[in-house]
Amino acid sequence: MTVQELATRTGLHPNTVRFHLDILVREGQVDQVSAAPRGPGRPSTRYRAVRRMDPNGPSRVDLLATALAEHLVRDSPDPAAVATDIGRRWGAGLLGPSASPRSGVDRGEAVTAVTSVLADLGFVPEADGAQDGDTVRLRHCPFLSVVEADLRAVVCPLHMGLMRGAFEAIGAPVTVDRMEPFREPDLCVAHLAPLAAVGQEVVR
Repeated sequence: MTVQELATRTGLHPNTVRFHLDILVREGQVDQVSAAPRGPGRPSTRYRAVRRMDPNGPSRVDLLATALAEHLVRDSPDPAAVATDIGRRWGAGLLGPSASPRSGVDRGEAVTAVTSVLADLGFVPEADGAQDGDTVRLRHCPFLSVVEADLRAVVCPLHMGLMRGAFEAIGAPVTVDRMEPFREPDLCVAHLAPLAAVGQEVVR
């Protein structure tokens, strides 16, 4: 439809119609097309609604995450180890394509970088300094609905692997030694240690 046709249908001034159409075009809700020429002069500009599913419509990603976690628990011989590895690979990519291990990264810089990633993901992290035995306190779990579906056995190792992968991606001298889920109702704790001192995955 043309601007004038839309103005007639809606009872709005053509300038008002153009204003709203510009917004809808920018947001990808409406396409602007040129009509086939009919005689001399410029062909009229027409607008049509974009036919697609609404990306802002109802979302149940939590159900998908729960289904995948349940599959991992049910069918993997070592769900925690697999989840940790998935998290590690995920975490390694969260600092961006330019991130790569480099020498000279100190503990404080590494902790700051990783807590920034955790903050972007919604963990609400609090770092406790830069000494051996430090912790990163997580005040929120963005995957709480999956945890509450009794799938903590894979979600918490995933978090630990995510942090380990992020530390590894920048060549940090520190990593996550162990995770302490829900030490308090609103608090999970990631315990940090020098890289050389960390052994197998531990979540307790």
